[in-house]
Amino acid sequence: MFNLKKQIRTLYIAGILGNLSITGAWVVILSARGFSLVQIGFAETIFHITSLICEIPSGMLADVYGRKKMLVISRIMAILGDIIMFLSTDFFLVCLSMPFHALSYNFASGSGDALAYDSMKLCGAEKGYEKYSSNQSIIYRVGSGISTLLAGLALYLGYKKAYLISALMGVITLIVNCMLVEVRCDDNKAEETGKVALMTPENKTNTKSTKVTTLAMVKKLGLFFADSIKFLFHNPYATRLMFLNSFVGAVDILLLFFLQSKLKTAGISNTLLGPALLVMELGGVIGARLILKAKKVRYGVIFAICTAGVLAGILLEHTAIIPLMVLGGFISSMSDDAIQIRTDAKLQDIFPSEQRATLISISSFTFSVIMIILSPIAGFFFELW
Repeated sequence: MFNLKKQIRTLYIAGILGNLSITGAWVVILSARGFSLVQIGFAETIFHITSLICEIPSGMLADVYGRKKMLVISRIMAILGDIIMFLSTDFFLVCLSMPFHALSYNFASGSGDALAYDSMKLCGAEKGYEKYSSNQSIIYRVGSGISTLLAGLALYLGYKKAYLISALMGVITLIVNCMLVEVRCDDNKAEETGKVALMTPENKTNTKSTKVTTLAMVKKLGLFFADSIKFLFHNPYATRLMFLNSFVGAVDILLLFFLQSKLKTAGISNTLLGPALLVMELGGVIGARLILKAKKVRYGVIFAICTAGVLAGILLEHTAIIPLMVLGGFISSMSDDAIQIRTDAKLQDIFPSEQRATLISISSFTFSVIMIILSPIAGFFFELW
């Protein structure tokens, strides 16, 4: 019998382990190795170009072949990326590691959320998804905060030891992901029978053949992608939600990335850098909790307030006054997480179960497009000002 509590608990544990990393402040690590902000921005662009190419296919693979499998592959990609960074001696290898980290993000981005929502839907508990999303956001922020708090330790140990430790943590997370149960809700079947289907390797409906040719797989994914695009074409509201949320998130992410270096330029000590970055990440924790208290507030109002919060973060960063810069990062994180959680919950309610991971991946694809455009611009912007 399917155990929802165990499934969600395992997803939480995987989230905790996946977000705890001694190499979380990778911008600081690369900067300490002598790479410029322009180079770092270029490396970030490579990350998002990979995401641009692979995000949607990874979502389709998750919907067609299983979300759990993609989560496992995600961890493998992360481990490979850490190993390459461990071996890196020049900027070429640094750039080479970026696609692996991007693929790790791609395979996990839609799979985890889709698996969680359908697990809840299977048990008629999908109304609890916003709380789950809030908890995962808090796990992400706290994990990222602790990781950046360890920035000084990473610099002390050196990048090689730091990335080796990160790879070992990836192996542990991989083992946890293997403990998940594959779940799929068939919306059509739910309408016909009033029930949803638990999909496991033993009872999948497609049993005609265990061998699928590459051509057949590509054709199947192509048709699946066409259906997803058709869904978005007939649901422009969902498309707008994806774009607006991605834009706000991209601005916040870039601000926090480059604040790591700008705080150093402003004169913050290595001892205080980690705590400052932790404070900024904790802003997301506050935002994730506050949004749960604003269920009756219209989405347009939430969006306007959160956008203003991110823009305020940028203005405060330009004061070059360390406490105000940290406050700006805090407000930006708080705003980004609040709008992210509300948007994610609204989209999950709209998405059909059989295309859920693909559509989440299309949302992430939108984010990658925006990041590709903004990353190098932001690199020059924060370098000059």
